[in-house]
Amino acid sequence: MKSNRISWIFSIALVAAVSFTSCRNKETTAPLVYEGPLREAEDVVMHYTENDRVKALLKAKKIFEFQNGDQEFPEGIYLEFFDKTGKLTSTLRANTAFYFKSESKWRGRGKVEVKNIEKNQQLNSEELFWFPGTRKIATDKFVTITDTHDILYGTGLDAMEDMSNYTIKNPTGSMLVKD
Repeated sequence: MKSNRISWIFSIALVAAVSFTSCRNKETTAPLVYEGPLREAEDVVMHYTENDRVKALLKAKKIFEFQNGDQEFPEGIYLEFFDKTGKLTSTLRANTAFYFKSESKWRGRGKVEVKNIEKNQQLNSEELFWFPGTRKIATDKFVTITDTHDILYGTGLDAMEDMSNYTIKNPTGSMLVKD
């Protein structure tokens, strides 16, 4: 009789335990949203054209493209810019780059270097933004501009992409002014 009673109590306890666990609200988790790159490409060469003329040539070792259209260039980027006649006017190189599609702008970081071929001029900075729509570049970081006669230093820059015209926001150092 004792064993029947123990079996009966055990059965009731088991039914109660199962009832409590099955009545408990199960938390539903939201589905995970993948935010990584949708596509990846290596050893890429792209041509940007306008009116059937190449305006820029882009080379990159690796590109990640995201769902919103943004692109990341984690291993660097190299760009060449051409004038209306197809002549190479300037180059841009950066250790890493990112394209923000919604803003139609590029950001280069690391060792950023822009060269104006005709003027034999070079710009160096740790970060630089390029706005293809206006063909301008800008930064709020420290810059160095070197040409055949001068070395200019400053913080902040607004310029045309080919460095044909530029303004250093906060220049430092000394320079020779010609009459």
